[in-house]
Amino acid sequence: MVKFSKQFEGQLVPEWKEAFVDYWQLKKDLKKIHLFNNNNTAPNTQTTSLANNILSSIRKFHLFGRQSRDHGVIQVHKRLAASAGNGDLYETELLEQFADSDAAKEFFACLDMQLNKVNQFYKTKEKEFQERGESLKKQMEILIELKSIIQQKQRGKEASAQDSKEDASISCHISTEEDSVKDRTEQQLQDSSTDEFERNDMSFLDSPRSDELGKSTTMKKEDGKIKTLSGRVFSCQGKNLRINIPLTTPSRTFSAISYLVWEDLISQSSKKCGPEGSKLHINKSKLHHAEKMIKGAFIELYTGLGYLKTYRHLNMLAFIKILKKFDKVTGKQVLPIYLKVVESSYFNSSDKAMNLGDEVEDLFIKHFAEEDRRKGMKYLRPRQRKESHTVTFFIGLFTGCFIALLAGYIIMAHLTGMYRRQADSIYMETAYPVLSMFSLLFLHFFLYGCNIFMWRKARVNYSFIFELAPTKELKYRDVFLICTTSVTAVVGIMFVHLSLVTKGYSYAHVQAIPGLLLLIFLLLLVCPFNIFYRSSRYRFLCVIRNIILSPLYKVVMLDFFMADQLCSQVPMLRNLEYVACYYITGSYKTQDYGYCMRAKHYRDLAYAVSFLPYYWRAMQCARRWFDEGQTNHLVNLGKYVSAMLAAGTKVAYEKERSIGWLCLVVVMSSAATVYQLYWDFVKDWGLLQLNSKNPWLRNELMLRRKFIYYFSMGLNLILRLAWLQTVVHSSFEHVDYRVTGLFLAALEVIRRGLWNFYRLENEHLNNAGKFRAVKTVPLPFHEVDEED
Repeated sequence: MVKFSKQFEGQLVPEWKEAFVDYWQLKKDLKKIHLFNNNNTAPNTQTTSLANNILSSIRKFHLFGRQSRDHGVIQVHKRLAASAGNGDLYETELLEQFADSDAAKEFFACLDMQLNKVNQFYKTKEKEFQERGESLKKQMEILIELKSIIQQKQRGKEASAQDSKEDASISCHISTEEDSVKDRTEQQLQDSSTDEFERNDMSFLDSPRSDELGKSTTMKKEDGKIKTLSGRVFSCQGKNLRINIPLTTPSRTFSAISYLVWEDLISQSSKKCGPEGSKLHINKSKLHHAEKMIKGAFIELYTGLGYLKTYRHLNMLAFIKILKKFDKVTGKQVLPIYLKVVESSYFNSSDKAMNLGDEVEDLFIKHFAEEDRRKGMKYLRPRQRKESHTVTFFIGLFTGCFIALLAGYIIMAHLTGMYRRQADSIYMETAYPVLSMFSLLFLHFFLYGCNIFMWRKARVNYSFIFELAPTKELKYRDVFLICTTSVTAVVGIMFVHLSLVTKGYSYAHVQAIPGLLLLIFLLLLVCPFNIFYRSSRYRFLCVIRNIILSPLYKVVMLDFFMADQLCSQVPMLRNLEYVACYYITGSYKTQDYGYCMRAKHYRDLAYAVSFLPYYWRAMQCARRWFDEGQTNHLVNLGKYVSAMLAAGTKVAYEKERSIGWLCLVVVMSSAATVYQLYWDFVKDWGLLQLNSKNPWLRNELMLRRKFIYYFSMGLNLILRLAWLQTVVHSSFEHVDYRVTGLFLAALEVIRRGLWNFYRLENEHLNNAGKFRAVKTVPLPFHEVDEED
């Protein structure tokens, strides 16, 4: 049977962990009482039994028995908090003598503090969700009204213009004011409602900012600078409104630019035509985007209410379990008394969140699921995919096949001397880049599977951070299955290719095999049929598209995380560019593998590929600075600029090997390395905090053993210095320099896999510090004051 502490830790909301009952601290306090009782049981057995007999006989009298029934072992007092918004506070008074009174007082003080903390957090979250629910209801009313306006206008196209002007219920007019294109930041909306919760437990009770929650939310909303696809102000139902669609995709960015130009033309014509020219044409696409935003907001609200229900249930269980343990250890009957208080407390007695959940469910099913409950619940409560043992079986099967084929390939390559210096250079120039490219790619993918496994084990909510759909995300077993299947196919085909070469077949007949292998993988990647994880392949292609068009869309976590992965895959991208050139130009038919190295435009393209990942990442930093206005993103941009400068000096040194260029390579690479190490440790990992209780680390750690963090920092430092090979020109004895390059590239991929874990761990702790467990979707319709 699983212990409750394990069950409790496994089911709680990770981002709200600090707001749950500190069950482990209560167990520690209870253990002190237990140890004290054990130490004093033997010498005081006779005295205790005598005292108990006397007390039990005295309590048989009616007077004393009645007093005992009235008060019991403890009495819990309820008093109002200093601020009305914090609700009631509970304080326990001991009415009977305990074996260790100090330990018992400490236990109940901690228990009261946990109860007060749970009540305050529940009340604040409930208030936040209620406000969000009211906003969504208003948004839904506006959406329904606008959709009815469009339907009525479509029906009344043949009616007279005069009739349509006189119908005020279906007319929307542009106001004379023109506002800039702006919106609110998603993070600020969520942060404003949870800033009052600090890491200290007492801040749940006495924070003066909790009374001004609504006011701070309103003020912070005005601080956002995110650009949106925003139309002019229009009047509907007696309110001045504007539709704001965040520019999260390149298409919306282009739409916003064209829309602004079109609006300028309309404004100029409306001034000439008078008030009749200010009639607003409601854009269907914008209304469709607005409907999707409201739908997503309803789903997130329902998810948050589900988390609150879990919070309520688990905390109630925790109080029952710890009180049962206390009764067992002390022999007192505390559970019935204290449990009545817990059951009547706010977090267990309030049903506002439950009612709101039912209301949200009904609204969603009615308006977004065509009153089909089954269809609606697929969105509100998506079912997790069950992990099959078949996947595990095939992982083991393909792993064994891969090991056998790899051993055969290595033995054959060793016997033929393919990887030795001055050996058959045709194979190393043509087939080896394909093998090298796939090796780096699937090594990276395998490490991503290891990351997912470790994130799940450490309770890092990577699905929420990456905004992955729970029904479509790849589990670590899926990643391992893709890796083992793919590398088995690659090594098997390369083994067949090498066998044909060693048997005397000419390169002209077999050189198409590596190219066909690459073509098959590319076709599988873009295959439109629902096979081979289509949703994940589509999401991957969308992220790559967003990275390439970085300045034209809002950057989300998954986009810049993937761009960072590409920064570690520059050798793979260069191999891909070379292989594409080799096969597209038809060089494989003439065995002219040096053509792509001689042609100037292809050589320049190879150098450009080395810079592209850093350029894309720099553009993402620039866009984030433009959206959020934080100078921190500009400093991060400088890191990628320094990496580009270091890469540029290396390219120049490869062309002209002189002492001057070598010194410049050392200087630029050293500066870039220091810059990158600082950003890795301090910004991305959140380590090297001076006042931390864990020396040179941070206060909150997901892994229990601290030495793992120190080891990872040292390993990251060593792997960041791989560029020294450019200066030393070291290589393995009797091994081709391309094999050495593959080894160094693999080290960088391993470093990136290590970096991935701590980067998401730090992001998760930031979310937990702000109790951010659900995404705050920006709402499309914003009411504008007449003064604005």
